[in-house]
Amino acid sequence: MRKLRWMFLFLLVFLFACQTSKTPVTILADGQAYSIRTSGHTPAEILSAANLTLGPDDRLLYQDAQIPLDANLPEAQSYTLTIRRAVLLTLVSPDGQKILQTSAHTVRQALEEASYTLHAADRFDPPLETPIEGSLTVNYHPSKTLVVVVDGTQVQIRSAATSVGQALAEAGIPLIGLDASVPAENEALPVGGQIRVIRVNETVTLTQKSIAFATRIEPSADLELDRQALIQGGEPGLSIMRMRARSHDGVQVMQTTESECIVRPPQDRIMGYGTKVVIRSATVDGETFQYYRVLPLMATSYSPCRSGTADGSCLYGTSSGLPVQRGTVAMVYSWYLAFGFDRLYIPGYGYAIVGDVGGGPPGNHYWVDLGFTDADYQPVYGTVTVYFLAPIPASLVTVLP
Repeated sequence: MRKLRWMFLFLLVFLFACQTSKTPVTILADGQAYSIRTSGHTPAEILSAANLTLGPDDRLLYQDAQIPLDANLPEAQSYTLTIRRAVLLTLVSPDGQKILQTSAHTVRQALEEASYTLHAADRFDPPLETPIEGSLTVNYHPSKTLVVVVDGTQVQIRSAATSVGQALAEAGIPLIGLDASVPAENEALPVGGQIRVIRVNETVTLTQKSIAFATRIEPSADLELDRQALIQGGEPGLSIMRMRARSHDGVQVMQTTESECIVRPPQDRIMGYGTKVVIRSATVDGETFQYYRVLPLMATSYSPCRSGTADGSCLYGTSSGLPVQRGTVAMVYSWYLAFGFDRLYIPGYGYAIVGDVGGGPPGNHYWVDLGFTDADYQPVYGTVTVYFLAPIPASLVTVLP
């Protein structure tokens, strides 16, 4: 009887010892807490004891760190294990849509484990540090390398911006004022990856400008006929111009005058020409006569067959109908109209009447052609003094044409 009692006591001690050698384990999985006691030392043994399994993308955590299934747990009085079940992570990027199975804690961890190379300039919505607590859709805008040519240097940046202007602003190279970029700031990032910043500068200046004065000729009753004198001196005027200049990267590309204000108008120079007629007497070559005008003219001579006609023919008539002979002279057309049939006295030639159109080369009005017959022709070339004889014509020409 005593022997049976000892055997029963030994069995109780043995059973108690076996029971107390098992370690309590809490497993958090699928929204529940599973409590078991086990003598297993590896996660695989513990999960088997709890009748729990891991999917290919699930992970087992001990003290917030992933632990391999075949690793020996450190000695402890109890254990708490967590099973993170894999969920769907939908990644939407410019290249399309990709589905990931992940049990990572955050978006960053999931992508790094999926071998994505991440850059600080990449854009994610939601952000990389967002916890993954269920199926999640992430919009991914990967950044690209850009080379910005600005202020004579090249700067390499990365950006996931949607426009050139946004990329430059994020890189601390904003477009200021009139600055421009190529491509333009509202365009998408260039495929080639190069952006040029054009520093635009505009300046507005006020500039003085001298205004030239004009010369006017006015009649003067105080001056004798064919005399000229200065009545009023000319003075230049002054204007203020508002000039706008634009430069690209220090090189001027445009300059315009926006406005001009005359602050002092110019004063014309006034030259007076004489209208006062004075009749004088002269005795030349033994001839005494009265005249109201005397002019130095270049003189040549002609006769009917020395008239210089285009076909070489002889010219016996004149514009006035008078014969070509001594005493008939020719002048340029405008002077013929002004002085036709006026009486003249020319030293060395004698009395004459303006009766024909002729004269010198174009532009030289101070010319007279002296008429001769072929029989008494005399070659003449030189300056002569021509007296316009009184009486004064009814239609007096005060300004020589």
